[in-house]
Amino acid sequence: MTFDVSARTVMERCDILGSYSEEPDRLTRPFASQAMRQVNEAVASWMHAAGMTVQQDKVGNLIGRYEASQAGAKTLLLGSHLDTVRDAGKYDGPLGVMIAIACVERLYAQRERLPFAIEALGFADEEGLRYHSAYIGSRAVAGTFDPEALHLTDSDGITMAEAIHTFGGDPDPRALQTARWHRDELLAYCEVHIEQGPVLEASNLPVAVVSAIAGQNRITIRFRGEAGHAGTVPMSLRHDALCAGAEFVLAVETGARGFPGLVATVGQVSVQPGASNVIPGQVTLSLDVRHQDDTVREQANRQLEERAREIGAARHVSADWQMLQGHCAVPCAPHLAELLSQAIEEIGYPTLSLSSGAGHDAATMSELTDIAMLFVRCRGGISHNPAESVTVEDVEVAIQVLERFLLLLSKE
Repeated sequence: MTFDVSARTVMERCDILGSYSEEPDRLTRPFASQAMRQVNEAVASWMHAAGMTVQQDKVGNLIGRYEASQAGAKTLLLGSHLDTVRDAGKYDGPLGVMIAIACVERLYAQRERLPFAIEALGFADEEGLRYHSAYIGSRAVAGTFDPEALHLTDSDGITMAEAIHTFGGDPDPRALQTARWHRDELLAYCEVHIEQGPVLEASNLPVAVVSAIAGQNRITIRFRGEAGHAGTVPMSLRHDALCAGAEFVLAVETGARGFPGLVATVGQVSVQPGASNVIPGQVTLSLDVRHQDDTVREQANRQLEERAREIGAARHVSADWQMLQGHCAVPCAPHLAELLSQAIEEIGYPTLSLSSGAGHDAATMSELTDIAMLFVRCRGGISHNPAESVTVEDVEVAIQVLERFLLLLSKE
């Protein structure tokens, strides 16, 4: 079977972007890093080649614009994020940006303009790796950026404001809180993303329409006990923060299993003082809680917070619960989902509708405009892992669906 060069080009470009990392032996690309600077330079060159004007905004997002066939037309936003988690795969985020560019590239090659402008967005941060505050890029675009985040520090003590300035941006809170567009200037935002789950593979389908994005909370829990000598403090007199943390990790697992559809994860643990012969005096844990139903998610959060305090009290350590971020479940716009479904059917595939348990920039962008999402099959449902994998065949299908979606939008 012969595939359009765009699908192979998308795969090749994802390979290239996968080589830009802050760590030599694995893909790790945090916000406002040197690796992100290299990525923006590469993606900007591909945007230029696709006939787009290109700029980097005040927070470091990359924006390529392809003008409409007429002046004063509305704008359709396409894109995803270019940052990664630690030890990442190559497709979570960048695939959506590359597919958006490929669609514009095909329009440009045919010298075709649509009755609306297209802006391809490469968001500077979605994962929250560097500052543990996700969606920095899309929040700045949507005008929902929290200026308090500028004071957050990374592991080297560099504030977000300093990082933005060094990256060539402008950490002025007023600028970052101003939406790039007014709602009435936009048609919608559409994001192509790997599924990050196994349903498409089990259904033997290349793509699916996303119906909604799960609500999510990011929380920091800190247990404070008392550090002491590992050889001289009796077990009965210890205030071991790590033991409290370990008990809480297991309580999260047990508690989450009590709510059908809920997922809860402790992904980071920091122990202080962190010496082999010292009883841990402080432990800090991350907690990620998600569910499609906001009521269920909020109930689970309350129960887990109560459990953390119970564990702390029983072990004579304090338990501090800090809610970092909370996002309600976000439905995709029904009329856009219908157009994506029609596009899938018109190229010869059955339509499957899925909800997303993962968070996406689309959730933040929903505060600015209507959203749509298209999932692409990934092998084994594996994501946030170097084993992340998609096929050129499925990428070609995704490009065709997005192209057809653009055509259907242009006829409305």
